[in-house]
Amino acid sequence: MTLLSSAELIELVEKKYFANVDGKNLPEAVKCFAPDATLTIQTAQITHSGHDEITRMFNDFMSTTKTIYHGDFSHVVDENNQLISSQFLAANNYEDGSSVSMRNCNFFEIKNGVFQKVTIYMSDENPLV
Repeated sequence: MTLLSSAELIELVEKKYFANVDGKNLPEAVKCFAPDATLTIQTAQITHSGHDEITRMFNDFMSTTKTIYHGDFSHVVDENNQLISSQFLAANNYEDGSSVSMRNCNFFEIKNGVFQKVTIYMSDENPLV
């Protein structure tokens, strides 16, 4: 069983996950998830299960979003239980010229060095359908 340090948990979230989402590097972003992982947008009551569903969701999002930005992170890390909660700024500019800026919070459950479960709370409309 792989256990990540606090610094590695933060790196997984910021550098391996969000940096690849922002860079529209879909294969690397999906590598952050276990094959049977779930990603739930709690505020929209939507769950995506497994690599196929998560890949489809991110592909749709990335194809309609001109620029994606996640930053201004604040984390709470539970190294012993492999949990990290992250509050951050999410700013998206869409191909149709519209934009949105949100303060979101994600809760990550990590197993063997990858996300087993991600729960997302958004402060605005959900773009991850």
